[in-house]
Amino acid sequence: MKRIEAVNDFVVKFANVNGSGSASANELFAKAILRMGVPVSPRNIFPSNIQGLPTWYEVRVSERGWLGRRGGIDMMVAMNPQTWAQDIKEVESGGYLFYDSTKPLPPSAFRDDITVIGMPVTAICNATYEDSRQRQLFKNIMVLGALSMLMDIDGGVIEKLFGEQYKGKERLLESNVRALQSGRGFARDHLNPPNGRAVDLRVKASDQVGERIFVDGNTAAALGCVYGGATVCAWYPITPSSSVAEAFEKYCRKYRVDPDTGENRFAIVQAEDEIASIGIVTGAGWNGARAFTATSGPGVSLMTEFIGLAYFAEIPMTIIDVQRGGPSTGMPTRTQQADLLSSAYASHGDTKHVLLLPQDPTECFEFSAAALDLADRLQTPVFVMTDLDIGMNQRLCEPLAWTDERRYDRGKVMSAAELEAGKEFGRYKDVDGDGIPWRTLPGTHPTRGAYFTRGTTRDEYARYSEAGHDYMLNVQRLLKKFNTAAALVPQPVVRAAAKKTRLGVLYFGSTAPAMDEALEALADSLIHLDAMRLRAFPFTASVREFIAMHDHVFVVEQNRDAQMRMMLINELEIDPAWLSPVLHYDGTPITARYITQAITSHVHALAVSPRRERIL
Repeated sequence: MKRIEAVNDFVVKFANVNGSGSASANELFAKAILRMGVPVSPRNIFPSNIQGLPTWYEVRVSERGWLGRRGGIDMMVAMNPQTWAQDIKEVESGGYLFYDSTKPLPPSAFRDDITVIGMPVTAICNATYEDSRQRQLFKNIMVLGALSMLMDIDGGVIEKLFGEQYKGKERLLESNVRALQSGRGFARDHLNPPNGRAVDLRVKASDQVGERIFVDGNTAAALGCVYGGATVCAWYPITPSSSVAEAFEKYCRKYRVDPDTGENRFAIVQAEDEIASIGIVTGAGWNGARAFTATSGPGVSLMTEFIGLAYFAEIPMTIIDVQRGGPSTGMPTRTQQADLLSSAYASHGDTKHVLLLPQDPTECFEFSAAALDLADRLQTPVFVMTDLDIGMNQRLCEPLAWTDERRYDRGKVMSAAELEAGKEFGRYKDVDGDGIPWRTLPGTHPTRGAYFTRGTTRDEYARYSEAGHDYMLNVQRLLKKFNTAAALVPQPVVRAAAKKTRLGVLYFGSTAPAMDEALEALADSLIHLDAMRLRAFPFTASVREFIAMHDHVFVVEQNRDAQMRMMLINELEIDPAWLSPVLHYDGTPITARYITQAITSHVHALAVSPRRERIL
């Protein structure tokens, strides 16, 4: 058997029981490697119950900086007997299995083509600790210690992380350090064979992290809302978006409290349900506040009537949709990109909403702030479409940047002075051809600029009207405004292939890290693709041009029904045969291997020939 040998390039997966206290130890494993200057990308795969069901924590270590899931496991730390068969099956041939050997297992439980390392962790903890909770918690730290010794992870780095975590709690600090050293000592004395290594996966100090930061998308989005000027947040708890509102409150209490009076310069309301939360946001937006809510797919479903009102009455609001598996309750703690259609066309009748599609926490920060500007500028709901993979997993990304010279874009808001000077005000009148009318804020002027806000049809001056002509003028103007948005939203990012090619690929959001790696792997196999990362809806003219330049285009997304492909076909009037879906929807983040294999199979089946006609 040829063992896998790798330095700073491998995947380790921890299989645990939810509620066992393993999460913090697993996170320390990832952070210790990161502190040694080696890029990591962890993903927490956990159940929606409180405790008892299986949970996994996968850590991608890649000095080259690949941050997507690769596919395949080089080392499994199997601490959950319930999932043993499934876990051991995932290990690559030549890989490693680390397990708790307190209870002997028959030879049939193992594989001949992997290296097995057993450590009687439970027995050691039972002999060391009397308290049952301590036995469980410190078992995880002992495993961490053993792995750090076997894989050359600097124990001093982990101890420093302990010091940061337990600052002011010296008793906890000392006990964790003892458990760590106990695990390291056991591995040193009992697990490495004479004149050899038990594990040929090693971590070597490097300098490939640079100035990048380690943060999750929900936290970054919340900070983006703070910097973007949001003062009102109304929300109802729902996985995986709740931490957006929680982080927003934390940052507001730090940055939005008047230092002289102690007064809060923000309002955060945990409403009784999603309907109430979006109603509060609608009212706040109508009053001129920058307001947002954070939710997931089931919340968007409940909010659609208010979203439709805000669209038709032209009220700014921002909705951060951290997508999860559906339909219905679906998979609350799994990731998907399955809310595209329900968000883009939310509400009944003819509606189209702006969607922003961030790829990582940096763009979660940037796009959340931009969404508040766009909502004001366009006087409409704007969605920031993240998902659980981006939102709840810490990701290595570029630092969050802001310039103090940046000014909020409030759009067309008519002032008291303009009204006093006699400037004509028609609330729903298109005065310059972009489809966006002027608005006034409540209390702007004592006698001028007032209008009645309604969800029913009206004319340009907000007067009630059921005349078909008035209705058509209004909805056509709304469509014109949506088309104006195409020039204002974040533009697509194009990556040209090294060689001229007739193949293209479109992708977006959390598929980006795996896609980056897959493109290189495909090129190594002589399959060259021009790539375009979509960053917003409505689609810009460049998307249509990109498709027109290629004889075949793949659309990579994480849902069953190829929702992005459907939107491209619908909005750009593309022949469906020209767009091949690459779909992944088991609830786990897509892997580079999956994309590579799927596109390779498509290409071999296509025998691509030039199109008979062009789109343009």
